[in-house]
Amino acid sequence: MENDLAELFERELVKLRDEIKDFKDEDNIWKKADGITNSAGTLVLHLLGNLNYTIGALLGGTGYVRNREQEFSLTGVPREKLIADIESVIEVVKTSLNGISQSRLDETYALEMVAGKKSTTWYLTFFYGHLNYHLGQINYLRRILE
Repeated sequence: MENDLAELFERELVKLRDEIKDFKDEDNIWKKADGITNSAGTLVLHLLGNLNYTIGALLGGTGYVRNREQEFSLTGVPREKLIADIESVIEVVKTSLNGISQSRLDETYALEMVAGKKSTTWYLTFFYGHLNYHLGQINYLRRILE
């Protein structure tokens, strides 16, 4: 299971990286469409913070300290920095999940978030869905703006 999860996360994070690369105009990464709350860049920062914390720090012991407020307030990060940070989180997720045992996956996750006390597997599945949800939003934003 742990290798499957690492593979799935990596696959979707590569798609995230490619979405950011596919923006023709780098300025559009930070633009919002009418009725849309967040830019693609903001969603990338949010996903990076989420995965670095929920998988990297809590499961992999990386020591990452999350600043969720900054994920939604910081703007104008260059495309190349976003891409480098996505590539970095790919390695964090792979390292954290490839070394995790089935018994650890079955344990109650270290942080109660959206659903109370659930297994680590449950939360990893939730985080995977969260990643895909925002990846779809980024894809639509890119196509709307360009």
